[in-house]
Amino acid sequence: MGNNNAGTAAGSGAIYGLGIFGAWVYYWQQAEGFWEHMYAIFQGLFWPAYMVYEAFSKLAA
Repeated sequence: MGNNNAGTAAGSGAIYGLGIFGAWVYYWQQAEGFWEHMYAIFQGLFWPAYMVYEAFSKLAA
């Protein structure tokens, strides 16, 4: 029997899922029009990329 890390992967997936819902709430509140709300859904799915981009842009400034 090998060492299996399935529990760790499931836990991080749950955290990512909660992050998606949190990002949707945040970006949805910031949106003002139909297309901004559609873009908010996209941003919610890819929130880690936006978070890293914002962090690097703050470091570069």
